[in-house]
Amino acid sequence: MGEENQSSNLDFILLGVSGQWEQEDFFFILFLFIYPITLIGNLLIILAIRSDIRLHNPMYFLLANLSFVDICFSSVTIPKMLANHLLGTKAISFGGCLTQMYFMIALANIDSYILAKMAYDRAVAISRPLHYTKIMSPRTYVLLVVGSWVVGNANSLPHTLVTAGLSFCGNQKVANFYCDIASLLKLSCSDVHFNVKMMYLGVGVFSVPLLCIIISYVRVFSTVLQVPSTKGVRKAFSTCGSHLTVVFLYYGTVMGMYFRPLTSYSLRDAVVTVIYIAVTPMLNPFIYSLRNCDMKAALGKLFNNGISS
Repeated sequence: MGEENQSSNLDFILLGVSGQWEQEDFFFILFLFIYPITLIGNLLIILAIRSDIRLHNPMYFLLANLSFVDICFSSVTIPKMLANHLLGTKAISFGGCLTQMYFMIALANIDSYILAKMAYDRAVAISRPLHYTKIMSPRTYVLLVVGSWVVGNANSLPHTLVTAGLSFCGNQKVANFYCDIASLLKLSCSDVHFNVKMMYLGVGVFSVPLLCIIISYVRVFSTVLQVPSTKGVRKAFSTCGSHLTVVFLYYGTVMGMYFRPLTSYSLRDAVVTVIYIAVTPMLNPFIYSLRNCDMKAALGKLFNNGISS
């Protein structure tokens, strides 16, 4: 009981991306470069969508929310890593560690559900264009986003609560640059079998949006193959390429992180973690803007208005 009571007073040690101090300078510079680009890029997407009335539709509403989630997702871990490196410390409090873990799980789930909603939106736009405005009404897509936030937080809370009840004694070195659930379970001196089962159950729940995305795109491709010459369908389908690129990048790195034995952590895992935490949120604005004429036009209009002001 005494050990459990001491958990709240613990400080964990974040070993960094690679665990090698001489390599952390490189990752510090990398994150220092990536993080501002992530903030500026995603903020520009949000401002462009808000300022251009042509983009006031469900697809871009969901994209703006995805950009907001990406900003939050990067901000949960990267600023702490940068601050620790500058201050020459690797410590994070028990409460700070649990808070970081909670928001990482919640935001990752929200991200995945919004990606699923975007796939559903494209499926409706392409397979049922005449009923699109009725199905994807403002009330519907607002409820879809709110539902994503509710489900994401509901999935994160149980993991955080059961982890908070564990005892940590002896080694308190987290083999990562942030507090992820797998690393914390390896440090606990409690019985973590229930926690591990919950973690893999959470991965299963996390995979549900991927199944929805697959079903949506089966519907999309079957419709496009039946009517390949329809201009409206081709225009709606043109936005699918950007979304699919983000989906493959996002779920590819997630599977690389969590579909592995709990005891292993290699340099390959470190690289996958960096791509998942930092690179993917940075690339999303470029993927959506470079391959989307409407978004490029909205960004150009935003820049022109800024210069004229």
